[in-house]
Amino acid sequence: MTHLDGIVKPKTKRSKRFLESREPKLIEGLKNSMIIKGGNTSQTVSQALKDVYALKKPNAVLYKRKNMVRPFEDSTALEFFSKKTDCSLFLFGSHNKKRPNNLIFGRMFDFHVLDMFELGIEKFVSLRDVKKDKCAEGSKPLLVFAGELFETDREHQRLRNLLTDFFCGPRVPAVRLAGLEHVLHFTALEGKIYMRSYKVLLKKSGCRTPRIELEEMGPSFDFVMRRNHMASDDLYKTAHRQPRGVKPKKKKNISHDTFGTRFGRIHMQKQNLDKLQTRKMKGLKKRRGEQTAETPEAKTPRTDE
Repeated sequence: MTHLDGIVKPKTKRSKRFLESREPKLIEGLKNSMIIKGGNTSQTVSQALKDVYALKKPNAVLYKRKNMVRPFEDSTALEFFSKKTDCSLFLFGSHNKKRPNNLIFGRMFDFHVLDMFELGIEKFVSLRDVKKDKCAEGSKPLLVFAGELFETDREHQRLRNLLTDFFCGPRVPAVRLAGLEHVLHFTALEGKIYMRSYKVLLKKSGCRTPRIELEEMGPSFDFVMRRNHMASDDLYKTAHRQPRGVKPKKKKNISHDTFGTRFGRIHMQKQNLDKLQTRKMKGLKKRRGEQTAETPEAKTPRTDE
């Protein structure tokens, strides 16, 4: 590729395809995640990063080498990695005396940090510690959020949005019942956030709908909220802006009730109901000499006596 007047021109077909894949699109592809190990990490943090990478595969990039990065002080290194690997989500792990066993969940907008949350690990159970069957790689998880804080507190609302963005998986138009294999459950209670991972078991119930059982498969975390960096309301609204070609056109005269039933309104010209042709029946047939309300009574001729 060569630079000419600020425009990147590809030399080969491979570089041309690469540049076309990086061009902005009306409908963006699946978001990739980069999982980065900090300059100083503990065994708990290293195993936690590997377990999250196992849940995110194949839509994730794992950095095995240590990187001297401090996201809250200087995020330029993260932005460089994001542009290099085309990842808009990241998970950074670190460990020190002041903030032990630290995980930072974050996301990018236009290759700049949009928001990030720092969570401390208080309790951790790894995937390898649970000796049970695991879900298939690349399965789409079902996300469940419990706790009043996810509805009332602004920081927890933004964290729920970030976790949904991070773990939602590929966008699919429909999901079959047998495809619901994995459940991620997040609970916010008394200042802590509990993350549990379950495998869905479909048992026989004697009818067409199976009986559902949840079996914990790991990993499980007990988090405590630490620092956070949230984007301003204007920047957050700009990041959610959609191009005109993606927004669905509003259909006129169509409404829905509370049960989801669709109603349509039809505009017609005024009709003359007197000339309306109804179904012909013998009982409604007019007889000879029978006077109806529509026909005037016959006048008798006047005679002079």
